[in-house]
Amino acid sequence: MPIERPVAVPGVVLAGGLSRRMGGGDKWRLSLGGRPVIDHVVTRLAPQVSRMAVNANTEPAALPVDAAWLADSVDGRPGPLAGILTAMEWAAGEGVDHVVTVAGDTPFFPADLVARLCSTAEATGAPIVLAATTADGRRHPTFGLWSTALAADLRAALQDGTRKIVAWTDAHGAAETAFDGDPFFNLNTPDDFAAAEAMIARGEVTA
Repeated sequence: MPIERPVAVPGVVLAGGLSRRMGGGDKWRLSLGGRPVIDHVVTRLAPQVSRMAVNANTEPAALPVDAAWLADSVDGRPGPLAGILTAMEWAAGEGVDHVVTVAGDTPFFPADLVARLCSTAEATGAPIVLAATTADGRRHPTFGLWSTALAADLRAALQDGTRKIVAWTDAHGAAETAFDGDPFFNLNTPDDFAAAEAMIARGEVTA
């Protein structure tokens, strides 16, 4: 189904992970560059989308932009596919046909992410478009554009035990949009946080 323009697409930040490598808790609440990680993510996404929500299983504190809070719509915290399903069902309830998701622990993703995902969807007709990186060909499947028409199929897949995002997206002919560099650097460990702080201090990224 055609997408009218990038601004017509809502976005959801996926922040429902268990953060095991950080010792548990809500990683997106931790400080980066003097403010919570989630602030970086929603501030970067807000100009790219029509409206926004945060998928988290503990309600976020005040955010720098207006955003709804969405707990997983399935029980058991089965992973990021649950957040994607929640995003798709929320967007469908908002009366739109597509939704973009981004990871809540990846603060430096591209400022043209949504526009380029939408462009690829228009060019290919694919119901799913995933971000990738040019240098290594790696997919970053939490960064994607999703047709809400697939929500029932995804719910059934989760109930059948599917947990790996690409195992489901490959079955639906997902397209890819490749970005240069490493804009999907994510914060999994204390060392990653230290590296991100250093990147901000050197002026390599915007805090």
